[in-house]
Amino acid sequence: AFFWLVSLLLASLIWFISVHLSDREDAKLQHGLLIFGAAVSVLLQEAFRFAYFKLLKKADEGLATISEDGRSPISLRQMAYVSGLSFGIISGVFSVINVLSDSMGPGIVGIHGDSPYYFITSAFLTMALVLLHTFWGVVFFDACEKRRYWCLGLVVASHLLASGL
Repeated sequence: AFFWLVSLLLASLIWFISVHLSDREDAKLQHGLLIFGAAVSVLLQEAFRFAYFKLLKKADEGLATISEDGRSPISLRQMAYVSGLSFGIISGVFSVINVLSDSMGPGIVGIHGDSPYYFITSAFLTMALVLLHTFWGVVFFDACEKRRYWCLGLVVASHLLASGL
Protein backbone atom coordinates (compact mmCIF):
# COMPACT_ATOMS: atom_id res chain seq x y z
CA ALA A 1 0.00 0.00 0.00
CA PHE A 2 2.92 2.32 0.73
CA PHE A 3 4.23 1.92 -2.81
CA TRP A 4 0.80 2.81 -4.22
CA LEU A 5 0.65 5.89 -1.98
CA VAL A 6 4.09 7.05 -3.13
CA SER A 7 3.08 6.59 -6.78
CA LEU A 8 -0.09 8.61 -6.13
CA LEU A 9 1.95 11.35 -4.47
CA LEU A 10 4.33 11.58 -7.43
CA ALA A 11 1.47 11.53 -9.95
CA SER A 12 -0.31 14.26 -7.98
CA LEU A 13 2.81 16.41 -7.96
CA ILE A 14 3.30 15.99 -11.71
CA TRP A 15 -0.35 16.84 -12.40
CA PHE A 16 -0.32 19.79 -9.97
CA ILE A 17 2.78 21.29 -11.56
CA SER A 18 1.47 20.78 -15.10
CA VAL A 19 -1.87 22.42 -14.27
CA HIS A 20 -0.22 25.44 -12.66
CA LEU A 21 2.21 25.89 -15.54
CA SER A 22 -0.59 25.78 -18.12
CA ASP A 23 -3.36 28.20 -19.07
CA ARG A 24 -6.14 27.66 -16.52
CA GLU A 25 -8.75 29.33 -18.73
CA ASP A 26 -8.37 26.81 -21.58
CA ALA A 27 -10.96 24.11 -20.75
CA LYS A 28 -9.79 21.77 -23.52
CA LEU A 29 -6.22 21.92 -22.27
CA GLN A 30 -7.33 21.29 -18.68
CA HIS A 31 -9.34 18.26 -19.84
CA GLY A 32 -6.26 16.97 -21.66
CA LEU A 33 -4.18 17.48 -18.52
CA LEU A 34 -6.71 15.46 -16.54
CA ILE A 35 -6.34 12.58 -19.00
CA PHE A 36 -2.56 13.02 -18.89
CA GLY A 37 -2.65 12.89 -15.08
CA ALA A 38 -4.65 9.66 -15.07
CA ALA A 39 -2.26 8.03 -17.55
CA VAL A 40 0.79 9.16 -15.59
CA SER A 41 -0.79 7.84 -12.40
CA VAL A 42 -1.35 4.40 -13.96
CA LEU A 43 2.17 4.26 -15.37
CA LEU A 44 3.66 5.26 -12.03
CA GLN A 45 1.55 2.67 -10.22
CA GLU A 46 2.85 -0.02 -12.54
CA ALA A 47 6.43 1.23 -12.18
CA PHE A 48 6.08 1.05 -8.40
CA ARG A 49 4.49 -2.40 -8.69
CA PHE A 50 7.65 -3.47 -10.54
CA ALA A 51 9.87 -1.86 -7.90
CA TYR A 52 7.90 -3.70 -5.22
CA PHE A 53 8.38 -6.96 -7.13
CA LYS A 54 12.14 -6.37 -7.20
CA LEU A 55 12.16 -5.57 -3.47
CA LEU A 56 10.17 -8.69 -2.62
CA LYS A 57 12.43 -10.79 -4.84
CA LYS A 58 15.46 -9.57 -2.86
CA ALA A 59 13.65 -10.23 0.43
CA ASP A 60 12.68 -13.71 -0.80
CA GLU A 61 16.33 -14.50 -1.56
CA GLY A 62 17.30 -13.31 1.91
CA LEU A 63 14.59 -15.42 3.55
CA ALA A 64 15.74 -18.46 1.60
CA THR A 65 19.35 -18.05 2.75
CA ILE A 66 18.45 -17.92 6.45
CA SER A 67 15.86 -20.71 6.37
CA GLU A 68 16.79 -24.21 7.46
CA ASP A 69 15.80 -25.97 4.24
CA GLY A 70 17.01 -23.27 1.83
CA ARG A 71 13.52 -22.35 0.64
CA SER A 72 11.56 -19.22 1.33
CA PRO A 73 8.62 -19.66 3.71
CA ILE A 74 6.46 -17.43 1.48
CA SER A 75 5.75 -18.29 -2.15
CA LEU A 76 5.84 -15.78 -4.98
CA ARG A 77 2.12 -16.36 -5.58
CA GLN A 78 1.31 -15.43 -2.01
CA MET A 79 3.40 -12.27 -2.27
CA ALA A 80 1.75 -11.38 -5.58
CA TYR A 81 -1.72 -11.85 -4.13
CA VAL A 82 -0.97 -9.78 -1.03
CA SER A 83 0.71 -7.07 -3.09
CA GLY A 84 -2.19 -6.79 -5.53
CA LEU A 85 -4.72 -6.84 -2.71
CA SER A 86 -2.90 -4.08 -0.82
CA PHE A 87 -2.71 -1.95 -3.98
CA GLY A 88 -6.44 -2.56 -4.48
CA ILE A 89 -7.46 -1.86 -0.91
CA ILE A 90 -5.61 1.43 -0.67
CA SER A 91 -6.99 2.42 -4.08
CA GLY A 92 -10.48 1.52 -2.87
CA VAL A 93 -10.03 3.49 0.34
CA PHE A 94 -9.16 6.60 -1.65
CA SER A 95 -12.15 6.06 -3.95
CA VAL A 96 -14.55 5.65 -1.03
CA ILE A 97 -13.13 8.70 0.74
CA ASN A 98 -13.82 10.80 -2.36
CA VAL A 99 -17.39 9.52 -2.56
CA LEU A 100 -17.94 10.12 1.15
CA SER A 101 -16.60 13.65 0.84
CA ASP A 102 -19.22 14.24 -1.88
CA SER A 103 -21.90 13.13 0.56
CA MET A 104 -20.79 15.68 3.15
CA GLY A 105 -21.69 18.67 0.99
CA PRO A 106 -24.64 21.01 1.35
CA GLY A 107 -26.99 18.56 -0.38
CA ILE A 108 -27.21 14.84 -0.80
CA VAL A 109 -26.73 13.21 -4.18
CA GLY A 110 -30.01 11.91 -5.58
CA ILE A 111 -32.37 14.53 -4.21
CA HIS A 112 -32.43 17.04 -7.09
CA GLY A 113 -32.62 14.78 -10.12
CA ASP A 114 -29.32 12.96 -9.65
CA SER A 115 -29.23 9.20 -9.64
CA PRO A 116 -30.31 7.74 -6.30
CA TYR A 117 -27.95 4.85 -7.01
CA TYR A 118 -24.79 6.97 -6.95
CA PHE A 119 -23.41 5.51 -3.73
CA ILE A 120 -24.18 1.87 -4.49
CA THR A 121 -22.75 2.25 -8.00
CA SER A 122 -19.61 3.83 -6.57
CA ALA A 123 -19.30 0.98 -4.07
CA PHE A 124 -19.53 -1.65 -6.81
CA LEU A 125 -17.03 0.19 -9.01
CA THR A 126 -14.63 0.46 -6.08
CA MET A 127 -15.03 -3.25 -5.36
CA ALA A 128 -14.36 -4.05 -9.02
CA LEU A 129 -11.17 -1.96 -8.99
CA VAL A 130 -9.95 -3.70 -5.83
CA LEU A 131 -10.45 -7.05 -7.54
CA LEU A 132 -8.75 -5.76 -10.70
CA HIS A 133 -5.73 -4.57 -8.72
CA THR A 134 -5.50 -8.00 -7.10
CA PHE A 135 -5.69 -9.67 -10.52
CA TRP A 136 -3.15 -7.25 -12.01
CA GLY A 137 -0.75 -7.90 -9.12
CA VAL A 138 -0.89 -11.67 -9.58
CA VAL A 139 -0.50 -11.49 -13.37
CA PHE A 140 2.23 -8.84 -13.12
CA PHE A 141 4.35 -10.82 -10.66
CA ASP A 142 3.92 -14.01 -12.67
CA ALA A 143 4.88 -12.19 -15.88
CA CYS A 144 7.96 -10.69 -14.22
CA GLU A 145 9.00 -14.05 -12.82
CA LYS A 146 8.57 -15.88 -16.13
CA ARG A 147 9.75 -12.94 -18.27
CA ARG A 148 6.54 -12.76 -20.28
CA TYR A 149 6.69 -9.19 -21.43
CA TRP A 150 3.46 -9.36 -23.40
CA CYS A 151 1.64 -10.12 -20.14
CA LEU A 152 3.22 -7.04 -18.57
CA GLY A 153 1.99 -5.00 -21.51
CA LEU A 154 -1.46 -6.53 -21.10
CA VAL A 155 -1.57 -5.54 -17.43
CA VAL A 156 -0.51 -1.96 -18.16
CA ALA A 157 -2.89 -1.65 -21.14
CA SER A 158 -5.88 -3.04 -19.22
CA HIS A 159 -5.07 -0.77 -16.26
CA LEU A 160 -4.94 2.23 -18.60
CA LEU A 161 -8.24 1.15 -20.20
CA ALA A 162 -10.00 0.65 -16.85
CA SER A 163 -8.78 4.02 -15.57
CA GLY A 164 -9.71 5.72 -18.82
CA LEU A 165 -13.24 4.39 -18.65
